[in-house]
Amino acid sequence: MIQIVLTGLWLGLVFNAAPGPVFTESLRRGVRGGFRPAFAVQVGSLVGDAVWAVLGLAGAAALLTQPQWHIPITLAGCLVLLFLGAQGTYAAVRPGAAPVETPSEVPAQDTRPGNTSTLRGPLVAGALMSLGSVWNVVYWGGAGGAVGGALGEGAPLGSLLVFFAAFMVSSLLWCFICAGLIAGLRRAMSQRWTRIVEGGAGAALIIMAIALALQTFGT
Repeated sequence: MIQIVLTGLWLGLVFNAAPGPVFTESLRRGVRGGFRPAFAVQVGSLVGDAVWAVLGLAGAAALLTQPQWHIPITLAGCLVLLFLGAQGTYAAVRPGAAPVETPSEVPAQDTRPGNTSTLRGPLVAGALMSLGSVWNVVYWGGAGGAVGGALGEGAPLGSLLVFFAAFMVSSLLWCFICAGLIAGLRRAMSQRWTRIVEGGAGAALIIMAIALALQTFGT
């Protein structure tokens, strides 16, 4: 049982710490709004992770690896990345953009245009990116079978639940670590660098969307 827990903790850390769209969006929102929006993006992404993990561990690995599922998921994911990327670049370069608040001046809620007054926006963004990630589908399509094989054929439900719980605990821990690092970076940055990073993150999301579309649908 200890081995199952350690495996889940390790895979959760490796899976979530890998750089990608979720981290980029967390960085984009975090350098502008601090810990809370960055943390919200990370937590929102756990929704998609949990959905694909449950499907993979429940024995739907064969279904997840079917190519016909990849195209609509990829298309949806590309649209989400394009929208968020455009939002980020526009917020960084538009004339008359509101100045970046210093940490002592940050209000409890960010009401700037392009952001919601609650954490709902970052949460939804993280969830949509994770649900629309074809790599999550591929990963859990393979990981589900691998975990089942490691635990033995016909593994008891309790073992799968332990693995899933360990994975999610590790993932949640990474949410705090990632958001904390971004918040620390934000405190050390000037307004100019904040806008540069925000715009760069938005551009990176657009590039990721284009590269994913080209890779999936061909040139």
